[in-house]
Amino acid sequence: MRSICVFCGSKEGDRGVYREAAAILGSEIARREMKLIYGGGNIGLMGVVADAVLAEYGEVIGVIPQALLEKEVGHDGLTALHVVASMHERKARMADMSDAFIAMPGGFGTFEEFCEIVTWAQLGMHRKPCGILNVDGYYDPLLEMFDKGVRTGFIKHKHRDVIIVDSNPASLLDRLASHHLPRVEQLISRDAT
Repeated sequence: MRSICVFCGSKEGDRGVYREAAAILGSEIARREMKLIYGGGNIGLMGVVADAVLAEYGEVIGVIPQALLEKEVGHDGLTALHVVASMHERKARMADMSDAFIAMPGGFGTFEEFCEIVTWAQLGMHRKPCGILNVDGYYDPLLEMFDKGVRTGFIKHKHRDVIIVDSNPASLLDRLASHHLPRVEQLISRDAT
């Protein structure tokens, strides 16, 4: 695992523990000489994780749509910042550059980005590990919804098992590095999404 995509909030949330976890995750990514791929902003948890990687002299690649460049305040200190035309192009570019994915606390955009990348794994479009950094139980309700989807027959166990959950950044990175996704028949190409 040489590069990791982190989906996270453009805000810091209401507890310092979210910021602290983002800084620890960024330091761990840099310490392991992995490249951070993320949404390109310098605000919120996005900025915290990027700055933590950069503080350890790590490599950070941002991908941001032109329309959000000013609103999310594109980070001007990155190794590279790719400005793209759309949100779809942003997600596709980040997916192409990444060996694994982590969702940290965030809002609708974070949920959507992570759920789409898990859906792509379910459809056989990639075999890259997907993890949730469940800081202070932030994702407990969403994880319960995923589990309910399994219990009620809407989600297969093998697809739910794609998602690795941990509250510790270092442990999550270790588990993602050793996780092997099940082989899934490719049902659709990404061009068709």
